[in-house]
Amino acid sequence: MMKPLVQPYRSNPLLRISYSLIAPVYDLVIERPMRAARTRSLRALPIEVAGRVLLSGIGTGLDLPLLPTLHHYTALDFNAAMLSRARPRGASLQVDWVLGDSMALPFADGHFDHVVLHLITAVVPQPQRCLSEAARVLKPGGTIILFDKFLRHGQIAPLRRLLTPLSRRIATRMDVIFEEVLREVPELELVSDAPMLAGGWFRGIVLRKIT
Repeated sequence: MMKPLVQPYRSNPLLRISYSLIAPVYDLVIERPMRAARTRSLRALPIEVAGRVLLSGIGTGLDLPLLPTLHHYTALDFNAAMLSRARPRGASLQVDWVLGDSMALPFADGHFDHVVLHLITAVVPQPQRCLSEAARVLKPGGTIILFDKFLRHGQIAPLRRLLTPLSRRIATRMDVIFEEVLREVPELELVSDAPMLAGGWFRGIVLRKIT
Protein backbone atom coordinates (compact mmCIF):
# COMPACT_ATOMS: atom_id res chain seq x y z
CA MET A 1 0.00 0.00 0.00
CA MET A 2 2.71 2.45 0.99
CA LYS A 3 5.29 3.77 -1.43
CA PRO A 4 8.05 6.37 -1.03
CA LEU A 5 7.36 9.73 -2.65
CA VAL A 6 8.82 13.19 -2.65
CA GLN A 7 7.32 15.56 -0.09
CA PRO A 8 6.56 18.99 -1.61
CA TYR A 9 5.55 20.47 1.74
CA ARG A 10 9.23 20.44 2.74
CA SER A 11 9.72 23.40 0.39
CA ASN A 12 7.97 25.55 3.02
CA PRO A 13 9.78 24.86 6.33
CA LEU A 14 8.17 27.88 7.99
CA LEU A 15 4.73 26.30 7.54
CA ARG A 16 5.91 23.13 9.26
CA ILE A 17 7.32 25.10 12.18
CA SER A 18 4.23 27.28 12.52
CA TYR A 19 1.88 24.30 12.72
CA SER A 20 4.05 22.71 15.39
CA LEU A 21 3.65 25.92 17.41
CA ILE A 22 -0.07 26.22 16.60
CA ALA A 23 -0.94 22.62 17.57
CA PRO A 24 -1.50 23.24 21.32
CA VAL A 25 -3.94 26.12 20.72
CA TYR A 26 -5.45 25.05 17.40
CA ASP A 27 -8.45 23.35 18.99
CA LEU A 28 -9.35 26.37 21.12
CA VAL A 29 -9.61 28.55 18.02
CA ILE A 30 -11.10 26.12 15.50
CA GLU A 31 -13.15 23.42 17.24
CA ARG A 32 -16.31 25.12 18.45
CA PRO A 33 -16.94 27.58 15.56
CA MET A 34 -16.60 24.82 12.96
CA ARG A 35 -18.10 21.80 14.71
CA ALA A 36 -21.54 22.07 13.09
CA ALA A 37 -20.06 22.61 9.62
CA ARG A 38 -17.71 19.64 10.01
CA THR A 39 -20.62 17.46 11.13
CA ARG A 40 -22.72 18.53 8.18
CA SER A 41 -19.91 17.88 5.72
CA LEU A 42 -19.15 14.40 7.09
CA ARG A 43 -22.76 13.31 6.58
CA ALA A 44 -21.65 12.61 3.00
CA LEU A 45 -19.86 9.49 4.25
CA PRO A 46 -22.04 6.37 3.90
CA ILE A 47 -23.29 4.72 7.07
CA GLU A 48 -24.49 1.40 5.60
CA VAL A 49 -21.44 -0.02 3.76
CA ALA A 50 -17.96 -0.10 5.29
CA GLY A 51 -15.04 1.17 3.24
CA ARG A 52 -11.54 2.53 3.33
CA VAL A 53 -11.47 6.26 4.08
CA LEU A 54 -8.45 8.55 3.84
CA LEU A 55 -8.44 11.57 6.15
CA SER A 56 -5.84 13.66 4.34
CA GLY A 57 -4.55 16.48 6.52
CA ILE A 58 -6.18 15.22 9.73
CA GLY A 59 -4.62 17.97 11.87
CA THR A 60 -5.47 17.54 15.55
CA GLY A 61 -8.25 15.10 14.72
CA LEU A 62 -11.31 17.27 15.26
CA ASP A 63 -13.18 15.21 12.66
CA LEU A 64 -12.55 11.90 14.41
CA PRO A 65 -15.35 12.04 17.05
CA LEU A 66 -17.82 12.92 14.29
CA LEU A 67 -17.08 9.94 12.03
CA PRO A 68 -19.18 6.78 11.59
CA THR A 69 -17.46 3.83 13.24
CA LEU A 70 -17.94 1.23 10.50
CA HIS A 71 -15.14 2.42 8.19
CA HIS A 72 -11.42 1.73 8.29
CA TYR A 73 -9.65 5.07 8.37
CA THR A 74 -6.17 6.23 7.42
CA ALA A 75 -5.29 9.54 9.09
CA LEU A 76 -2.44 11.42 7.43
CA ASP A 77 -0.75 14.68 8.35
CA PHE A 78 2.60 16.30 7.60
CA ASN A 79 3.07 17.44 11.20
CA ALA A 80 3.99 15.03 14.00
CA ALA A 81 2.69 17.39 16.71
CA MET A 82 -0.74 17.48 15.08
CA LEU A 83 -0.84 13.69 14.71
CA SER A 84 0.13 13.24 18.35
CA ARG A 85 -2.85 15.33 19.45
CA ALA A 86 -5.16 13.51 17.04
CA ARG A 87 -4.43 9.96 18.23
CA PRO A 88 -6.55 9.99 21.43
CA ARG A 89 -9.56 11.19 19.45
CA GLY A 90 -9.40 8.09 17.25
CA ALA A 91 -9.47 5.58 20.11
CA SER A 92 -12.94 4.26 19.22
CA LEU A 93 -12.19 3.96 15.49
CA GLN A 94 -10.12 1.70 13.25
CA VAL A 95 -7.32 4.11 12.31
CA ASP A 96 -3.92 3.79 10.68
CA TRP A 97 -1.70 6.81 11.40
CA VAL A 98 0.63 8.11 8.70
CA LEU A 99 3.11 10.97 8.76
CA GLY A 100 3.04 12.14 5.17
CA ASP A 101 2.26 14.78 2.57
CA SER A 102 -1.20 15.48 1.12
CA MET A 103 0.47 16.62 -2.11
CA ALA A 104 2.40 13.35 -2.51
CA LEU A 105 0.36 10.59 -0.91
CA PRO A 106 2.27 7.39 -0.07
CA PHE A 107 -0.51 5.08 -1.27
CA ALA A 108 -1.23 3.03 -4.36
CA ASP A 109 -3.66 4.19 -7.05
CA GLY A 110 -7.32 3.41 -6.36
CA HIS A 111 -6.77 2.31 -2.77
CA PHE A 112 -9.56 4.23 -0.99
CA ASP A 113 -13.35 4.33 -1.29
CA HIS A 114 -13.58 7.90 0.05
CA VAL A 115 -11.21 10.77 0.79
CA VAL A 116 -11.92 13.56 3.30
CA LEU A 117 -10.17 16.90 2.70
CA HIS A 118 -11.14 19.15 5.59
CA LEU A 119 -9.27 22.45 5.85
CA ILE A 120 -6.29 21.18 3.88
CA THR A 121 -6.84 22.09 0.22
CA ALA A 122 -6.43 25.80 0.93
CA VAL A 123 -3.52 25.21 3.32
CA VAL A 124 -1.09 23.40 1.04
CA PRO A 125 1.11 25.41 -1.37
CA GLN A 126 -0.27 23.50 -4.39
CA PRO A 127 -4.05 22.92 -4.06
CA GLN A 128 -4.30 21.30 -7.51
CA ARG A 129 -1.68 18.76 -6.57
CA CYS A 130 -3.49 17.98 -3.30
CA LEU A 131 -6.77 17.35 -5.12
CA SER A 132 -5.06 15.39 -7.90
CA GLU A 133 -3.39 13.10 -5.37
CA ALA A 134 -6.70 12.54 -3.60
CA ALA A 135 -8.24 11.56 -6.94
CA ARG A 136 -5.34 9.25 -7.77
CA VAL A 137 -5.70 7.14 -4.63
CA LEU A 138 -9.51 7.05 -4.94
CA LYS A 139 -11.37 4.18 -6.57
CA PRO A 140 -13.58 4.97 -9.61
CA GLY A 141 -17.01 5.90 -8.27
CA GLY A 142 -15.51 6.96 -4.94
CA THR A 143 -16.10 10.37 -3.39
CA ILE A 144 -13.99 13.25 -2.11
CA ILE A 145 -15.53 15.28 0.71
CA LEU A 146 -14.17 18.82 1.06
CA PHE A 147 -14.72 21.50 3.63
CA ASP A 148 -12.62 24.62 3.17
CA LYS A 149 -12.54 28.30 2.31
CA PHE A 150 -12.60 29.21 -1.37
CA LEU A 151 -13.06 32.37 -3.36
CA ARG A 152 -15.73 32.28 -6.04
CA HIS A 153 -14.66 32.61 -9.65
CA GLY A 154 -14.40 36.33 -10.41
CA GLN A 155 -14.57 37.34 -6.74
CA ILE A 156 -12.15 40.20 -6.08
CA ALA A 157 -11.77 39.94 -2.25
CA PRO A 158 -8.83 42.40 -2.15
CA LEU A 159 -8.05 41.99 1.56
CA ARG A 160 -7.88 38.19 1.37
CA ARG A 161 -5.62 38.37 -1.67
CA LEU A 162 -3.44 40.99 -0.01
CA LEU A 163 -2.94 38.89 3.12
CA THR A 164 -2.26 35.61 1.32
CA PRO A 165 1.51 36.11 0.70
CA LEU A 166 1.98 36.20 4.48
CA SER A 167 -0.78 33.84 5.60
CA ARG A 168 0.27 31.07 3.19
CA ARG A 169 3.70 30.98 4.83
CA ILE A 170 2.46 30.43 8.38
CA ALA A 171 -1.07 28.96 8.24
CA THR A 172 -3.25 28.97 5.12
CA ARG A 173 -4.03 30.50 1.77
CA MET A 174 -7.03 32.79 1.36
CA ASP A 175 -7.04 33.20 -2.41
CA VAL A 176 -7.80 29.68 -3.67
CA ILE A 177 -10.54 29.53 -6.32
CA PHE A 178 -12.06 26.06 -6.18
CA GLU A 179 -13.30 26.06 -9.77
CA GLU A 180 -9.74 26.61 -11.00
CA VAL A 181 -8.46 23.77 -8.84
CA LEU A 182 -11.15 21.36 -10.03
CA ARG A 183 -10.47 22.21 -13.66
CA GLU A 184 -7.01 20.65 -13.28
CA VAL A 185 -8.45 17.29 -12.19
CA PRO A 186 -10.80 16.24 -15.01
CA GLU A 187 -11.46 12.77 -13.60
CA LEU A 188 -13.60 14.35 -10.90
CA GLU A 189 -17.18 15.56 -11.23
CA LEU A 190 -19.07 17.89 -8.91
CA VAL A 191 -21.84 16.21 -6.91
CA SER A 192 -22.77 19.04 -4.53
CA ASP A 193 -21.53 22.44 -3.38
CA ALA A 194 -23.10 24.16 -0.38
CA PRO A 195 -22.20 27.27 1.64
CA MET A 196 -21.18 26.44 5.21
CA LEU A 197 -19.75 29.45 7.05
CA ALA A 198 -18.79 33.12 6.70
CA GLY A 199 -21.31 33.98 4.03
CA GLY A 200 -20.28 31.12 1.81
CA TRP A 201 -16.53 31.63 2.03
CA PHE A 202 -16.35 28.18 3.67
CA ARG A 203 -18.01 25.58 1.46
CA GLY A 204 -18.92 21.93 1.73
CA ILE A 205 -18.21 20.15 -1.55
CA VAL A 206 -18.62 16.53 -2.67
CA LEU A 207 -16.85 15.21 -5.76
CA ARG A 208 -17.03 11.82 -7.48
CA LYS A 209 -14.31 10.09 -9.48
CA ILE A 210 -15.70 9.19 -12.88
CA THR A 211 -12.66 7.47 -14.45
